[in-house]
Amino acid sequence: MSAAVGAERPQVVSHVQQALSYTVFDCKWVPRSARLLCLGSAARGTGIVQLYELHGARLELLREIEKPKPIKCGTFGATSLQQRYLATGDFDGNLNIWNLEAPEIPVYSVKGHKEIINSIDGVGGLGIGEGAPEIVTGSRDGTVKVWDPRQNDTPVANMEPVQGESKRDCWTVAFGNAYNQEERVVCAGYDNGDIKLFDLKTMSLRWETNIKNGVCSVEFDRKDINMNKLVATSLEGKFHVFDMRTQHPTKGFASVSEKAQKSTIWQVRHLPQNRDVFMTSGGSGSLHLWKYEYPAQRSRKDSEGCEMGVAGSVSLLQNVTLSTQPISSLDWSPDKKGLCVCGAFDQTVRVLIVTKLNKV
Repeated sequence: MSAAVGAERPQVVSHVQQALSYTVFDCKWVPRSARLLCLGSAARGTGIVQLYELHGARLELLREIEKPKPIKCGTFGATSLQQRYLATGDFDGNLNIWNLEAPEIPVYSVKGHKEIINSIDGVGGLGIGEGAPEIVTGSRDGTVKVWDPRQNDTPVANMEPVQGESKRDCWTVAFGNAYNQEERVVCAGYDNGDIKLFDLKTMSLRWETNIKNGVCSVEFDRKDINMNKLVATSLEGKFHVFDMRTQHPTKGFASVSEKAQKSTIWQVRHLPQNRDVFMTSGGSGSLHLWKYEYPAQRSRKDSEGCEMGVAGSVSLLQNVTLSTQPISSLDWSPDKKGLCVCGAFDQTVRVLIVTKLNKV
């Protein structure tokens, strides 16, 4: 691991801090706007959605909505840029889709899971990725389900443990490979270190591995291209970058792992404008900015003549400690390069500016 050269290194600047009166579990930029959302749980056990607008060096609260159940996660990924509907997963296993202009009643609602929805992702919306708009949810009940909001209460895909297999808590889900109308995959990470890649075209398990520690976050570097890279973060402060271009019949995908810190890496988010740069957020209240370097050749033939992938390397561009509590959520602005929001368990949301990203 090498560090970037001093003067040219990106800096992570805390631009605005906003204290919250509740526990924030997720924060999201509203696409094509200077607005952001905070989702979480009030002390009395209800769900909170707050909509803020960034005005220079301050955040103005535009709207606060209270819901019956605490809200764990949200995504705009399956909606059009015109509508910008927010899909949320709550502690009771409900998947709801909200029109933020009229948030009293959800535009779509389904009791998706028996237990808390830990993670949600969307694809086919916002002009990103080919194919139908779909939402994937991962739950403590051990199932991963894919929903098409245009259809009623039944998931279009349901990945659950086979008979006799113990159910594992699914902590994280992500879409990928949505580069044409037919192809699409879902990656899921579980509390026992399992990572599973489900192919939605063939409705089969395409690949699985185990990283020996609970998988907190998975994300493809891009959803709308041929699978390229996948980052998975874990409880023990390690993350793994898998090169998803070449799948070996027995060895699977090549990977490189990096020990970022001693505590849990809660989330990974790739820079929308550069898929080789990503940020991880940690249990120690820190953020680490990384860059992936490709090897000279991304694949080679093994002794049997089968193609196998070759992993690259990872370098640390910058790190900063912002909080005494874990930073549990992170989201880059899709529109302004280097603009980022993060939420921490110190009940604070922070807007960050990362400089010099055009130099890396």
